[in-house]
Amino acid sequence: MVESSSSKTKFAQAHGRYIRGSASKVRRVLDQIRGRTYRDALIMLEFMPYRSTGPITKVLRSAVANAENNMGLDPASLVITRATADMAPSMKRYRPRAQGRAFAIKKQTCHISISVAPSSESTNSEASD
Repeated sequence: MVESSSSKTKFAQAHGRYIRGSASKVRRVLDQIRGRTYRDALIMLEFMPYRSTGPITKVLRSAVANAENNMGLDPASLVITRATADMAPSMKRYRPRAQGRAFAIKKQTCHISISVAPSSESTNSEASD
């Protein structure tokens, strides 16, 4: 649980470290789900034709579980507030080529971070009760 000192909004986060796949390809998917509700994001991830949706779904479910278990928030009211993919170290491999040469192959990895927070509509309705 993290509380911002300026706005006092609670949010939960989860990180996936050293995920195989380039950060740019993961960002392509994260850009689609950023700002959406948890349920909408899960539906979108299920039907997207990209390989990176598997690890992203896993990190998203972890962030929602953190919000539910550590902060007592309702998963139906959660919105993805922050979703980033940063570069991680590349695994270096070599491919044998003709005449004794070797070509380098970089197998890229990335770090995925997702933060979820209660939507502003649910926060306003709880405050008015």
